[in-house]
Amino acid sequence: MISREELRELANFECRQPDEFAISFYFEPGPPKDKSHREEAIFAKDVVRRTLQELQVNDGARSAIADLERILPLAESLHGNRARAKAVFACSGRQVWKEFDLPANGAGTRLIVNRRFYLKPVAPIFSENPRLWVALFDRQNARFLEVSLDEVKEQKHISNPVPRHGRSDGFGGYSAGHTERHLQDEVRRHFQEAADFLKTAAENGLFEALVIGCQDTTWPEIKDQLHPDVSKKILGRFSGEFTAVTNEEAAEQGRRVAREAIAKKREEMLATALDGSRSNGRGATGLRRVLRAAEQGEIETIIMARDYAARGIECTNCGHLDSHLVPYCAACGRSTRQLDDICEALVPFAIRNNLEIILLPPSDSLNQVGNIAAVLRFRADQNVNELLAS
Repeated sequence: MISREELRELANFECRQPDEFAISFYFEPGPPKDKSHREEAIFAKDVVRRTLQELQVNDGARSAIADLERILPLAESLHGNRARAKAVFACSGRQVWKEFDLPANGAGTRLIVNRRFYLKPVAPIFSENPRLWVALFDRQNARFLEVSLDEVKEQKHISNPVPRHGRSDGFGGYSAGHTERHLQDEVRRHFQEAADFLKTAAENGLFEALVIGCQDTTWPEIKDQLHPDVSKKILGRFSGEFTAVTNEEAAEQGRRVAREAIAKKREEMLATALDGSRSNGRGATGLRRVLRAAEQGEIETIIMARDYAARGIECTNCGHLDSHLVPYCAACGRSTRQLDDICEALVPFAIRNNLEIILLPPSDSLNQVGNIAAVLRFRADQNVNELLAS
């Protein structure tokens, strides 16, 4: 799995010499026609071979050819890859070779040779796959699971058995009430201990998202003990009996709740961008407006269709991006280079500046605004107007 630091390093990479090439290879298994997965490996191998043949006619591409010859046997061995996607980033001229197993995301199998690494398929990986914990509770026990793509690791188990008491209610039922209050105190302390553990784990960055598993009747008691910083990370919960749920079953439930919550959040973000754009609020639509907002530092999240691509230009001096195909930069006047796909420069810019990227399947609402939009943190023009008014 790729880390944020590694992704940022790839976003900062750019070839400067004419004989340097940044190679990005993505393999994603599809529904197999047989158990051997041979068709997937054959297709991946053909993708590499076609690009290799195209580069062999170019004498200046020897370093790229060496990288492709190294990728070719790897592509031949990817028989299903355990239903995981594979990404390889290579540039032998700069001694770069990075391999990552990734969650499947619909990007397909492809190979791109360019000045930069093609990072669009991996850019949304952290928003779509946050570090997830599942916390299971009952009135005497708590279990905390770290859930990754194909692994479940128990982080802690807390057990606070409730002490047994005699059956006598005492004089006038006094002892019964006292015993009940004592039991409630024991349960509350148990939930508080579990809540303190979650608070410490959240402060240390051990998880980014949390799913709770408990009975419906105990959830209000648990909820009251959770720190606000922990509550903000809760994606949802599911109902279950603590002793009857295995770690693997709880993890699968947690993944399901997380997928549903993340899908809902992405749709809400799109609605925020579209509504904000129409009302002159916290939204922008269309490539040119999104590029301008990105350079002004307004953007919080960029939203685009999964297959989005558009031509644009990039200044060779200041890096200014524009959707107008002009030979000179509107910002500094220096010459520009044309980009067949503006995402080649926009996605690394977003990664370097910690902007969230959301890729969505094609939809009418997104298509009507050019298949790209953004949620804004603020609008620079409104801030200027407020300052002038004051």
